[in-house]
Amino acid sequence: MRSAPTILHLDMDAFYASVEQASKPSLRGKAVIVGGLGPRGVVATASYEARVLGVHSAMPMSQARRLAPNAAYLVPRFALYRSISDQVMALLRALSPLVEPLSLDEAFVDLEAGGTAWDERSARLAGTKLRADIRAVTGLTGSVGLAASKMLAKIASEEAKPDGLVVIEPGTERAMLEPMPVRTLPGVGPATGDHLRRAGIHTVGEIAEAGEDELVRLLGKAHGHALYAMALARDDRPVVAERETKSVSVEDTYDVDIHDRVRVGLEVQRLADRCVRRLRGAGLSGRTIVLKVRRYDFSTLTRSETLRGPTDDPAVVREAAARLLDSVDTTGGVRLLGVGVSGLADYTQEDLFAQAAGGAGVETPAGEEPETAPEPRPETPAERRWPAGHDVRHAEHGHGWVQGSGLGRVTVRFETPSSAPGRVKTFRVDDPALEPADPLPLVDDPPDLLETTGTRGTPDAPSRPRPLEA
Repeated sequence: MRSAPTILHLDMDAFYASVEQASKPSLRGKAVIVGGLGPRGVVATASYEARVLGVHSAMPMSQARRLAPNAAYLVPRFALYRSISDQVMALLRALSPLVEPLSLDEAFVDLEAGGTAWDERSARLAGTKLRADIRAVTGLTGSVGLAASKMLAKIASEEAKPDGLVVIEPGTERAMLEPMPVRTLPGVGPATGDHLRRAGIHTVGEIAEAGEDELVRLLGKAHGHALYAMALARDDRPVVAERETKSVSVEDTYDVDIHDRVRVGLEVQRLADRCVRRLRGAGLSGRTIVLKVRRYDFSTLTRSETLRGPTDDPAVVREAAARLLDSVDTTGGVRLLGVGVSGLADYTQEDLFAQAAGGAGVETPAGEEPETAPEPRPETPAERRWPAGHDVRHAEHGHGWVQGSGLGRVTVRFETPSSAPGRVKTFRVDDPALEPADPLPLVDDPPDLLETTGTRGTPDAPSRPRPLEA
């Protein structure tokens, strides 16, 4: 491991919910929950005000509503979250060429590789400046952890939440880890945690005391060795700038189980088309088509078929997915469907006529013609066109966001990120003066920090490490 805390982990605070609070003045300081709002929706992110009430990510939305009946429930705006994430990642890449994004709101940075930090003081300065820059550019807060390894930097950022910075100095790692619960370590989920608890192991220090042989006996060779190393604060994993995409997939969960076999087939074809659009958008193709079906009883089935060469042809993916569906019994109803492509490559196999005809080893049933395109889906009811939390503009009242809709009406609060909390008005859903709008910037005229600091490092930072004066 390193001798200085020059690996940085950034985790934006309650990212989706914080974006919504920043863009909607009336929601600041209030419980905000972002996720799927249908009967089977789940929480994507909850604001800290909602977390106090017991709401957390991945919780069923129905349970969240019971815990926080007065919270604001909003549909995610992923395009906006992605654009803000791009701004944050640009700030990270100004610090170092080695940035490893883990999600839209989380990443590792190797400060030493960028010449930005080489000891505890310079790392702390870089982390402090990064948090200030993120606030200036996006209006949001992020928590920063600094340590000599990726594992410890991530633990430090969790300790720093919300809106803080924690540095774990080399030599203090074991003492810091020992009293922490076993779930602190990466890879220790509920099942492993329960297994360790039954063996009388509750803290990271007790993992180290148990010894490597005992952990291998309890958890198996690979997991036991890894867990023992982590308990001793050993982690030599480098920050990797490019993370290879292993698969591309899409899936939908349905509010009401689908029983009609024809409808299931049409949904699979629609998902296949969406998957191919995402595949092409990434400039990729793939050899293995995967179908995921979650049935009425929550049992989940996965079927796959490997083609002779990589493809990004929607007809090939649709037909392979349809063949896979033939092997799945959907009689009792389907609650989730997904289509994915793995075995990715950056080229396509030109001659796939045999594959399109089922030449990959699975025959198309005799007398059946595969569909070449999905039928159009039934028109969505008018009120579903106005998702809660999304931006709208009214010809007379200006910019606002949807508070809710139903029974032919839509309620809009008119405010912007830089305004005071706005007034509320209700309109007919087909009001010609009301139309969807693009989100407004969270910060008016954000500073161009990349311009002022250069492409890498902090202002006036020396290009080579130098010892600190006593």
